[in-house]
Amino acid sequence: MPRIIAGSARGRRLQVPSGRTVRPTADRAREALFNVLAHRFDDPCPGAAALDLFAGAGTLGLEALSRGAARCTLVEADPQVARILRKNAAPFGEAAQVVVSRVERFLAGPATPHSLVLLDPPYDLGAVEPTLTALVAGGWLAGGALVCVEHRAGDRVQPPAGLIPAFAREHGAAGLAVLHFA
Repeated sequence: MPRIIAGSARGRRLQVPSGRTVRPTADRAREALFNVLAHRFDDPCPGAAALDLFAGAGTLGLEALSRGAARCTLVEADPQVARILRKNAAPFGEAAQVVVSRVERFLAGPATPHSLVLLDPPYDLGAVEPTLTALVAGGWLAGGALVCVEHRAGDRVQPPAGLIPAFAREHGAAGLAVLHFA
């Protein structure tokens, strides 16, 4: 069972749907990602407007809230998974907004710029590049925003114009990439 690594909710266990295809970001990879954000990118969490796409159990977005993000919109398509996500997000109150929607449909709607985007789609979905393109084209990124992508190790993230690769590393089966919106 994953837990929140640091911040105000440190140690809180997060429920994960059983028997479903949810693959929460491993504690070790999540800790590495947030350490990189804190030390290489001047800790973007405090006060951030965060967006967690393909949220699943909410491990990334709720970690950002625990570390000081002002708000986080967590988008999950599966209604049963979203029920568990709502339970996990409840202690964060109004700062955590759970949206039940397919990511592509959500991003086609009215945009609110975000300073931190967390993207962890199912590896076999092929959604990384189309989602990055929709974020840029749709106005979802504030100036200087960071986009954090978890992907299958060995895969390459091909960002669209406007997103600049700023960091990449592999942690076991997962690859992590941080992109900067210029």
